[in-house]
Amino acid sequence: MNRTAGAEAGRLLSSIRSKILTQYRETRAMSRRLAAPLSDADATVQSMPDASPAKWHLAHTSWFFEAMVLQRFAPDYACFDRDFAFLFNSYYETLGARHPRPRRGMLTRPTLETILAYRDHVDRGVERLGDDIDEAVAALIELGCHHERQHQELLLTDILHLFAQNPLRPAYKQRALDGEPAETPPLTMRRFPGGVAEIGASGDGFAFDCERPRHPVIVPPYALADRLVTNGEWQAFIADGGYRRPLLWISEGWAKCRAEGWTAPLYWEQRDGAFWTMTLSGMTPVDPGAPASHVSYFEADAFARWAGRRLPTEAEWELAAAGLPVEGPFLESGRLGPAPAAAPPRDGGLRQMFGDLWQWTSSAFSPYPRFRPAAGAAGEYNGKFMCGQFVLRGGSCVSPKSHIRATYRNFFPPDARWQFSGVRLAQDVTEDDND
Repeated sequence: MNRTAGAEAGRLLSSIRSKILTQYRETRAMSRRLAAPLSDADATVQSMPDASPAKWHLAHTSWFFEAMVLQRFAPDYACFDRDFAFLFNSYYETLGARHPRPRRGMLTRPTLETILAYRDHVDRGVERLGDDIDEAVAALIELGCHHERQHQELLLTDILHLFAQNPLRPAYKQRALDGEPAETPPLTMRRFPGGVAEIGASGDGFAFDCERPRHPVIVPPYALADRLVTNGEWQAFIADGGYRRPLLWISEGWAKCRAEGWTAPLYWEQRDGAFWTMTLSGMTPVDPGAPASHVSYFEADAFARWAGRRLPTEAEWELAAAGLPVEGPFLESGRLGPAPAAAPPRDGGLRQMFGDLWQWTSSAFSPYPRFRPAAGAAGEYNGKFMCGQFVLRGGSCVSPKSHIRATYRNFFPPDARWQFSGVRLAQDVTEDDND
């Protein structure tokens, strides 16, 4: 390498270091802000096995940087507490044993104060890496930042579930109501031609391994609803016996509906004949114009069948979203709840594709053709979960905007309801259809 090329490579690496440390600091600061309204008790309790205490989220994301980056690439790094590897490992078999997930709420110690001190310790370790940050280390730090953004979202969904169990229905953050509900814009179906196309992440920019490789798909002509299903439409489904009609449900979904006593989306309850719902701002009346939230895949599929339509495949969703700006009420907006759809655009385009709610698809979370998991412990991140899960797209009102892209594949089991998940309808079309 000549001197000029070497200098250029040095400048490029310096730019990479600067960008990744800025991304790291911003990500870590956001987690601190999200934890600020919580007491030690708020941050300790676990409301169900699928949810984790806020304190655990804060510690686990720090352990991730410690185990994946600092212990491998910082020879002088001293662990804050070696017992933390057992307490805050999640599912990384190659990195050792771990505390059982359903018992995370039993960790009254360490305190929230100690966890925050642990975060500071890890942050100082990452900052001291300095010139030891090469492209491989920068890639791991970037992976850790996106991992922490996932946990920022989970921290809020888990706090909402926790506060919903409290008879006082406390608010995580007070927010002014939207005022009088606006008239819901009519739902229309937008047609797409289908054909042979490509989906998945390209080589540019960050993406998780499950988003790759980019590959061709064959998609018949289809149509997507131009907005999400609303609470008002969901109330019509309830009134028409949607939760009492087994022919609307797949067998496993109907069994779960009966066993769990589902009669409405999670967090809905009736007061004096009207529906109210638990939100991060406490209990509020259900806004008929806002998107219906906290519904499982089973409920989404039943609603679509009741409506005479279906759920989109993830390929259909991604092809429709390709090229659209990633705009919507994300975490940074401070809204912390889905918003009613805006008026239809003049071009008849799609609304609410990003932010608001994760959107269930009919696609199982499975590997793309020629998928290869990442090397080492990072390879346990996604690939081991490619069974029994369904894909959701688009992000939600508690997703960091910097974390979402059109190729992003979220996934949950079909009975999951505590996430900010909703429904966009789809339907088949033919060349003779005029809808």
